[in-house]
Amino acid sequence: MTAKSTPRTTVRRLKERGIYERATIEAILDEALICHLGFVHDGHPFVIPTIHARSGDTVYVHGSPASRMLGTMATGTDVCLTATLLDGLVLARSVFHHSMNYRSVVVVGRARDVVDPSEKMEAFRTIVEHVQPGRWDDARRPNPDEIRRTRVLALPLDEASAKVRSGPVGDDEADLGLPVWAGVVPLEITARAPVPDELLEPGTQLPSYLKGWGRVSG
Repeated sequence: MTAKSTPRTTVRRLKERGIYERATIEAILDEALICHLGFVHDGHPFVIPTIHARSGDTVYVHGSPASRMLGTMATGTDVCLTATLLDGLVLARSVFHHSMNYRSVVVVGRARDVVDPSEKMEAFRTIVEHVQPGRWDDARRPNPDEIRRTRVLALPLDEASAKVRSGPVGDDEADLGLPVWAGVVPLEITARAPVPDELLEPGTQLPSYLKGWGRVSG
């Protein structure tokens, strides 16, 4: 399946890096732990980092009902969601050809305020499971007051594209003989040993899903 390509999502610079296959777009969104939401209000651009999670053809984000930005987005204004995974530093012989290996996604559209109680609870579950699979069945569920104090927006995954840079250095042939180290420094997210809360009930065991924690790399 291919996402809808529009003038807003078509990759124009280094267009050979543009990818419109839904599987690639979904994989990047599913691996990324954070996204950035942006829109223009009264002629001023706003961008905030936030947690996201995908469920089928929908990307959910959440925040405070008091957030002016989320409140404006809920009225049907155009928004842009971006997520980026950094895979490596590309160090070339020339400064000009230094780069990074990355996988990124851009989604544009109009967000919908999630008001249906069942969908809102499912969005909470999706977001929690995105951050840490297995956590939803372990932790206390949101109570009515917490649900009321949280706004959830749904953004359709209809208009989206990915942009990917991978592979080695792309130096000019004239620079290949320079005595300068060139190559790729791979990067990845790793986790240290979990640190228990000081007020943890005695005897509470580390859940199995936190042992050997890691993100699935695309």
